[in-house]
Amino acid sequence: MKKINHIIIALVLASSLSSTTLFAGGNHDHGHGSHAHTEKHHKKKPGPNGGRVITKVEPRAEFFVTPDKKVQITFLNDDYQAIEPSEQKVTLIGGDRSNPTRIKFIEKDNTLISDQTLPDIKNMPVVLQIKTTPASKTVREKFYLNFSSCPTCDYEEYACICGH
Repeated sequence: MKKINHIIIALVLASSLSSTTLFAGGNHDHGHGSHAHTEKHHKKKPGPNGGRVITKVEPRAEFFVTPDKKVQITFLNDDYQAIEPSEQKVTLIGGDRSNPTRIKFIEKDNTLISDQTLPDIKNMPVVLQIKTTPASKTVREKFYLNFSSCPTCDYEEYACICGH
């Protein structure tokens, strides 16, 4: 009787293992329809100045670091064209965590530009805070401001669009 129980248990285990590998394979042959896995599906759209596009706020905002190390915020319409800022308030905290730099923005030429330059750190954590209207909640975008060149696309890592 024990021998029959062992055989039954072995058969059940073998069949469950084979069905698991059969259904869990990465090469599944069904159509993906609207969720097709293409490279385009995973790519981000670049900002008009080559900066990082912040999509958590409406209108969208492009975060761009100018050659003189100031931050420029450009608000974008649905076609990624620059629009004039209205009531938006933006602040940035970044740099050394034990002594962070707090940056405010002023309106200049239909953009918001930082009132000071960024610290000279190649890869720094930043928290960008955007309040679209006085009554709205503050939206926070946290990321590393990495100035290394992306090996795949034409942008710096902070604005990389290839999703590597």
